[in-house]
Amino acid sequence: MAELATIARPYANAVFDMAKRDASLDVWSKTLALLDDITRDERVELLLDDPGTTAAAKAQKLADICGDEIQVSGRLFLQSLADNDRLQLIGEVREQFEELRAEELRSLEVEVTSAFPLTEEQSAELKSALNRRFNKDITIVASVDKTLLGGARIRAGDVVIDGSVRGKLTKLAETLVQV
Repeated sequence: MAELATIARPYANAVFDMAKRDASLDVWSKTLALLDDITRDERVELLLDDPGTTAAAKAQKLADICGDEIQVSGRLFLQSLADNDRLQLIGEVREQFEELRAEELRSLEVEVTSAFPLTEEQSAELKSALNRRFNKDITIVASVDKTLLGGARIRAGDVVIDGSVRGKLTKLAETLVQV
């Protein structure tokens, strides 16, 4: 997948730069989310994989599916991707765009997976600590994983903090094996 990320990066950067310049980050966020959702549909995947359909026809079909929910610049973006046989990059472009957008807005969505639901107090303490560490406005998306013995796993962008009991036991076992 690293190759897809590398190929998608210039597209994501170009869309981000344009959206920032035009003060349309939210519009582009919605556009890319819509396109990503549509291209994940099984029937649309078949269309995109059809070698008998031209790139221009694929881009036009995607734009038609979006209807009025996509602006002219979104249609041009689709055409640019299609012209370079890159329509399969829409999901990766969206992901990278959202990372750039979050950085611009100085916010970070943090996924917290814990063995038990977080209390309001725990959530507030965690949010405060993460705010200090990343110097960003933190939004916590909490979920419960009953397979964890205890503790929590935290994913903040590229950073993963495994504070689960299972993670600590695994680390301990690795340390003991090395000794």
